[in-house]
Amino acid sequence: VDVADTRLLTDPAISRDRIAFAYANDLWTAGHDGGNVKRLTSHPGVESGPKFSPDGSLVAFTARYETQADVWIVPAAGGNAKRLTFHPANDTALGFTPDGKSVLFASPREAYTGRHQQLYTVPVAGGFPTKLPIPTAFKAAYSEDGRTLAYLPLAEPFLQWKNYRGGR
Repeated sequence: VDVADTRLLTDPAISRDRIAFAYANDLWTAGHDGGNVKRLTSHPGVESGPKFSPDGSLVAFTARYETQADVWIVPAAGGNAKRLTFHPANDTALGFTPDGKSVLFASPREAYTGRHQQLYTVPVAGGFPTKLPIPTAFKAAYSEDGRTLAYLPLAEPFLQWKNYRGGR
């Protein structure tokens, strides 16, 4: 990555010793000083929204490789990515559970109209997602101790109003 051309760096995530970010539809990491840059993904699809696990060893992200978005993980040091969700709805990675054993994500998979999303967790080891008992949420994050979950029940305003047709 050319230091003079950093205008397209997006979705920064910070761990104890690295920064993960999206650039040119792939995921990268760098040291806090901007050095030691590593490319984590190189698929022709779009990867976005990297989130470090609590111990910094994994990066969860959203990948659009086919027609829908799914949740994936990749070792923060580099390696093979692993797909965690396999549903036709768009699943968006939001972070990890405080113990690092599952990835938190939002999805409209059980919403009849697709106008709202709900929260789920999926084990890092693989398996079926578990729905959280929150009616609607578009974004969320756990506190470090895991006792609190902050969430947004509605989509961010700029997304709600972009194609507004009335009735809300």
